[in-house]
Amino acid sequence: MKYALVCGAGGFIGHHLVRRLKAEGFWVRGVDLKFPRFSGSEADDFVIGDLRRQSFVDAVVDRHFDEIYQLAADMGGAGYIFTGEHDADVMHNSATINLNVLDAAYRRNCRRIFYSSSACMYPQYNQLDPDNPKCSEDSAYPAAPDSEYGWEKLFSERLYLAYARNYGMDVRVARYHNIFGPEGSWNDGKEKAPAAICRKVAQAFDGDAIEIWGDGRQTRSFLFIDECLEATLRLMRSDWTGPVNIGSEEMVTIDQLVDLVAGIAGKSVEKRHVEGPTGVRGRNSDNRLIRERLGWAPNAPLKDGLERTYAWIARQVERNSYLVAAE
Repeated sequence: MKYALVCGAGGFIGHHLVRRLKAEGFWVRGVDLKFPRFSGSEADDFVIGDLRRQSFVDAVVDRHFDEIYQLAADMGGAGYIFTGEHDADVMHNSATINLNVLDAAYRRNCRRIFYSSSACMYPQYNQLDPDNPKCSEDSAYPAAPDSEYGWEKLFSERLYLAYARNYGMDVRVARYHNIFGPEGSWNDGKEKAPAAICRKVAQAFDGDAIEIWGDGRQTRSFLFIDECLEATLRLMRSDWTGPVNIGSEEMVTIDQLVDLVAGIAGKSVEKRHVEGPTGVRGRNSDNRLIRERLGWAPNAPLKDGLERTYAWIARQVERNSYLVAAE
């Protein structure tokens, strides 16, 4: 039997990853500050604790793990990352976690470790044109991320790659692009655009107006959780260190995203554009390198993932409305 450790197993991607690893026959230990919010973890052992504490990390990395997945971070959507109000916590918390987990893995001789970086580390100056963003892996420098979250991700990429060079660690680094799907944050202030829009549409009546931050012409691509997991495991078991983009190349404007969700819901909604944090003007995954190195890249249509995500969020909205009405 193979053993895996998933750090951040109470979060959206980590929770799904535990489920996938169990389906592959792994013995899995999950670690987080909290249990998964919407369903029970399938981990063989789930440990609640603070990865910012080195003593706790040493206690959970107490054996040889064949694969370690470091997904734990202080993060959220635009409303959390781009206001500037959480910058110190985001940088300190995430950097401390990465320093602790990577060093503990090295000292336990757990050499194969995956680190989830983010497309937020790409330079802002390459993402000013919403129609032609540049996010190829080799465009990372000169560095100029648009958020402290992005700067911390860039630092931690270099940390992992330095351990690979100096200590023989077998690291894998992926730059995630807007991962979404069921069982993700949808109403707690940390939700990302697909979940926020699904919630707003689900709560709206036909013909209502919903608020959209910015002018709606900013562009993004969004990757469904199933393809994220497939790409992550393919990278982990490959001989390519990375960094490599894990994202979709199907770029849409935020207004187009609203139209897609409204169409799935069978509703007509108006868009009311308001001031709010929006991040860069354009971002899209460049998948040339993942095709070259792994012989594979995500290609599922955005609409397919949105249909599954909207159905799940609509059920949450309905359930919450019943709970409120019962109070």
